[in-house]
Amino acid sequence: MTDLFARVDPGWLIFVGVFLGALLLIEGLRQLTARRETDAEARSRRMRLIAGGTQIEERLDILLPGENARTRFLGLDLGNMLTAAGLPAQPMLFGLGALALFCLTALGLMPMVGPLVAVGLSLLCFILVPLLVLSALQSARLKRISAQLPDALDLMARALKAGHPLSASIGTVAETMPDPIGTEFGIMVDQISYGDELVTAFKKLAERNPSEDFQYLAVSIAIQHGTGGNLGRVLGVLAGVMRGRVMMRRKIKSMSAEGRISAWILSSIPFLMVGLNSIITPSYYGDVMQDPMFLPMALAALALILLNGFVLYRLVNFRI
Repeated sequence: MTDLFARVDPGWLIFVGVFLGALLLIEGLRQLTARRETDAEARSRRMRLIAGGTQIEERLDILLPGENARTRFLGLDLGNMLTAAGLPAQPMLFGLGALALFCLTALGLMPMVGPLVAVGLSLLCFILVPLLVLSALQSARLKRISAQLPDALDLMARALKAGHPLSASIGTVAETMPDPIGTEFGIMVDQISYGDELVTAFKKLAERNPSEDFQYLAVSIAIQHGTGGNLGRVLGVLAGVMRGRVMMRRKIKSMSAEGRISAWILSSIPFLMVGLNSIITPSYYGDVMQDPMFLPMALAALALILLNGFVLYRLVNFRI
C-alpha cells in the first residue's frame, strides 16, 4: 500500500483537491442563493413578482428579457437560453461563473500539463461546459413543463365547462399551478393584458417551449379561434393524448434501461482505464508521449470511442 501511494503523481492529487473544492464552493453558493418556498408563499415566480407590486411591463421585462435586450455568446442568444433554462436572465453573472471555472481549471491543470496546455483546456471548458450545463437545464425544464401540461389543460377544460372565458381559464392555471408552467401561462396572461391576441400568445408559448405538445396546443387554439367549436372537449382529448404519450415513453425507457446502462459502462471503461493507469503508473503513458505517433494514435482512439458512444446512444434511445 505504501508503494502504491508513493507512485501516485502529486499533480493528480492537486487536481482532485481543486476539483472537489470548486464543486463544494459551487454547491455552497447554490444552497446559499437558492430560494426555498413555504406554503405561505406564491407558487410561481410571476406570482411573487405580483406580490412585490410589479406592473405588467416590468414583469414582462423580467420574465422575457429576450424581447427587449439580447446578449449573444458565440452566436447564441444567451438571455433567452438562461430564461429557457429557468435561470435569472443575468448574462453578466453567468459570464463571471464561466470565468471562475476557467481560472480554477487552469490552476488545477498547470502542475500536470504545463501552462500552455492548461490554458487551452481551460478555455475549452470555459466555452463548452457552461453551454452544456445550460442545454441540460433547458431539457430538464422542458420535461417538467411537458409533464405539467396535461394537468393544466384539464384545469382549463373544467373552467371552460363551468362557463369561464378562455382568458380566465388561462389565468386560473397561472394562479394555481407551480413553476415552470405557472409562470409560462402567467406570461400569456400578461401578454394578453398588454395587447396580444390569444392565438399570438399561444404561438409564442410554443416558441419558448419547443415541444410537440405545445405546438399541438397552439394549433388547437388557432383552429378553434378561427372556426369555433367545443374547446373544453378538445383540450380534454389533447390532455389524454399527452398522458398516453408520456406513459408510452416511460414504458420504452424502462424496457431499454439495461441497454442504456450497458452503453454507459462500455463508453466509460476506456476513460476509466486511462485515468487509473495514469494515477497508478504515470510512466505507462508518460514514456511514450514524446513519440511522434502518440498524438495521432490518441486522437484516433478518442474518435473511435466517441463514435462507439454515439452508435450505442442511437441504439438505446427512442423518441415517439
